Amino acid sequence: MTLPRCERSPSLFLPGFETFDLSVGDPPIRIRTALSPGGERLPVLLLHGHPQTHATWHAVAPRLAAQGHPVVAMDLRGYGDSEKPASDPDHAPYAKRAMAADARAVMDTLGYSRFAVVGHDRGGRVAHRLALDHPDAVARLAVLDIAPTLTMYERTDRAFATRYFWWFFLIQPEPLPERMIGADPEAYLRHHLRGQSATPGVPEERLIREYLRAYRAEGAVHAICEDYRAAAGIDLDHDRQDAAAGRRIEAPLLALWGGKGTVGALYDVLATWREWAERVEGAALSCGHLVQEEAPEALLARLIPFLRD
Repeated sequence: MTLPRCERSPSLFLPGFETFDLSVGDPPIRIRTALSPGGERLPVLLLHGHPQTHATWHAVAPRLAAQGHPVVAMDLRGYGDSEKPASDPDHAPYAKRAMAADARAVMDTLGYSRFAVVGHDRGGRVAHRLALDHPDAVARLAVLDIAPTLTMYERTDRAFATRYFWWFFLIQPEPLPERMIGADPEAYLRHHLRGQSATPGVPEERLIREYLRAYRAEGAVHAICEDYRAAAGIDLDHDRQDAAAGRRIEAPLLALWGGKGTVGALYDVLATWREWAERVEGAALSCGHLVQEEAPEALLARLIPFLRD
């Protein structure tokens, strides 16, 4: 297999992983891979959230690769070093359906027709859509610290709106949030990350600097806003269409969440996912929202057996 290796940015957070830009559709997608051609275990696709990049998996991806899983960590379109395509009035280029199509195309390009997907935060929402739109490809699904998007919007109350204020701030018509964040992106980013973590020293400063580098890229803040605008509009339309048609997630689903975070405090997480999937298991871990950064060992202790079953 010959892939277009990218030399612009070394894999600082995933030593031993290769770096590629894949033109799988409209936007080139940045990926980090440990393809493990001799590995016999299920390939694993890792999808990050906001405001992270693939670097958020630095403590998890190498361990999965060491277990024999081919591992692919990608930057979602609009994030990290992936391209930031122009949007439209419906925000369809940033719909989770479009991002899920990117993910499927990446794995197809790498020769993986069936794989597991692990998604945190926004990546979990992409993973949810990937499992619904491409059930033939998704063998196992793990979602980290989320309840389904439609559930969270339809059951919004003051507690949720207060704790997740950015869901309602970032969806405001452009250019209001873009200009406000653009006035001091570092202050906004650090405030956001402080609210996500319940563990002192997490994220590490080197990760914060990496996320800030990505945040400052041209078009990045607008792309992030478009991601959230899509989630409050076209993504809900897609979810409602699936619910009306009775479509459910076929793959076994593992839901893990931060026991010190918001999602578990406001929702019965397993019950929300059982509304969408037949086979659901999971538990709270002793951390906040940044499960893979705050509690990687506890995450791996749950994830590795789930991927092997």
